[in-house]
Amino acid sequence: MITENNLSENEENKIPNEVSQETLENTASHDAAPHEDDTEHMEEHEEVEISLADALKEMEKIINTPNAGENFKRFNQLKEKASHYIHDEVEDKKHEYTDAGNAPENFSYEHPSQAKYSALVNIFREKHDHFQKGQEEEQKKNLEHRQSIIERLKNLYTNSEPGTNLFKSIREIKEDWSKAGQVAKSEFKILNNNYFHHLNQFYQMLDLNKEFLEQEYSHNLEKREHIIARAKELENEPVIQKALNELQYLHKLWKEEAEPVAEEFREKTWEEFKEISNKIHERKSELSASIEKEQAANLEKKSEIIAEIKKLSEPSETPNHNYWQNAIKRVEDLRSDFLKTGSVPRKLSNQNWNDFKTTLRGFNTTKNNYYKSLKGSQQANLEEKLKLIQTAQDNMNNEEWDISVPLFKKLQEDWKKIGHVPKSMTNKIWDEFRDACNAFFNNYREKSNTSTDNWKENYKNKKALLDELKMVSNDEGSIEKIEAIKTAWNNIGKVPRDKISINSEFNKTLRDKLKINKINELELKEEGLSENQLTDKARKIKNQISDLEAEIVKLENNLSFFNKPSRENPLLRDTYNTIDEKKAHLETLKQNLHNIITGE
Repeated sequence: MITENNLSENEENKIPNEVSQETLENTASHDAAPHEDDTEHMEEHEEVEISLADALKEMEKIINTPNAGENFKRFNQLKEKASHYIHDEVEDKKHEYTDAGNAPENFSYEHPSQAKYSALVNIFREKHDHFQKGQEEEQKKNLEHRQSIIERLKNLYTNSEPGTNLFKSIREIKEDWSKAGQVAKSEFKILNNNYFHHLNQFYQMLDLNKEFLEQEYSHNLEKREHIIARAKELENEPVIQKALNELQYLHKLWKEEAEPVAEEFREKTWEEFKEISNKIHERKSELSASIEKEQAANLEKKSEIIAEIKKLSEPSETPNHNYWQNAIKRVEDLRSDFLKTGSVPRKLSNQNWNDFKTTLRGFNTTKNNYYKSLKGSQQANLEEKLKLIQTAQDNMNNEEWDISVPLFKKLQEDWKKIGHVPKSMTNKIWDEFRDACNAFFNNYREKSNTSTDNWKENYKNKKALLDELKMVSNDEGSIEKIEAIKTAWNNIGKVPRDKISINSEFNKTLRDKLKINKINELELKEEGLSENQLTDKARKIKNQISDLEAEIVKLENNLSFFNKPSRENPLLRDTYNTIDEKKAHLETLKQNLHNIITGE
């Protein structure tokens, strides 16, 4: 329970022997001090996980502030988090190293952020040392200032000149004392007791002057009534921690500015203030319940994230490359969500974090094992495709069409059925296979089209397709119609030389229809392209991919010039939307290029 200190000799002895400077300065009363665990509880509640990059960024921000050394507690929190992340990531690398069959004693890895972390810690240590020296000098000056205040107080009741306004003088002394800075903890206890001793002596002297004493009583009673009124308002303060913090300040005012009052009001006002204070302190249970509820929700969310990562590590069906690529992206999102989620109950925090790291390592181990096994199958696929290339090269000049044409069609079908090969060989073997197939089919068309194509019939069919294309609008299903018309066009042979302009007219009409339907020609799904047409389309796609990537980089660089760029910023919203559209277009082009290269 809170008890009053009336600055009497008996109450003066109630000041505890061991008490911190901060508590005395803020409250000047041991019993009126707020519960320290309230503040600690709130700080723990507000703390959320941040990434290693953000922790290092905030550490750097702290050391660049003018008084970096005073942020010792926050810097240490960030330092511990950064150290924790670096240690965990090094451990992850070690696990990968040993999972690959290597001896643990041969493991060597320098984390890319270790150098920056060490530099920040060393710089802050120097700044903190400098800050500490400055604090010592400041505390020395404050000690001298407080001693001078005590001398003024002492002179006020021993050597005050006639006509001195005691009421005004004591107000000024008490105000100066409340505003005086900190002193060393070793000096504060004696200094503080000395001050209140002389303050007590002043009030005993004031007993001899009823006029001044009544004036002081009246002033202090008014102060008490204001404090009580504000305390009553705090009973309804929705933010409990704010109410507790302000109540702490009100007790400081009560001790320093509302003492003493007339005997008939002393106990009455104190009991009223004490009762209100106790009610506010009882609301701590609401704060604890709220924090516990939120932490329980955070624990549930983090446990769900861990369960989902574990599920991704144990697919029900045999996974393929696409599964693992999607799983990697999903796990990265889940990891980010886990770090952004707030604190969990302290007793479960370490276990929850260890479960998260263990599950992540399990996912990475399973994923790595898949790709290790994939390397063996990719080598086998490479050998199969090399055999197809050799067969194509051996028969690319074969003009026995009844045998060679079915052979090459089968070679192309077999190529599609064979799985992935090592990435470093993909383009090389595709170029070799495509060149052999192109050489064969170019020779075949040159020597067989003249006698088999009905050029006039081809023109008639192309004219019908052109007329059909002209009727296409931008209604639902229009893109599919365009793709069907383009595929049919690709499968029609040559036209008479004097009618060849129909090709240009078709291409112009096609571009107009694509523009209306807001689709790029390179995004069309079409069949029947010759090998030369496929090669030309692949070249155009590569060029457009290069241009798009350059545009995206330029737009993202422009965003970096803004301080804290965000999608919520109206000035940047269109830029973010443009980047999203270009990235979507880029992914479509990459998929189309992949389909051409793999023959899908």
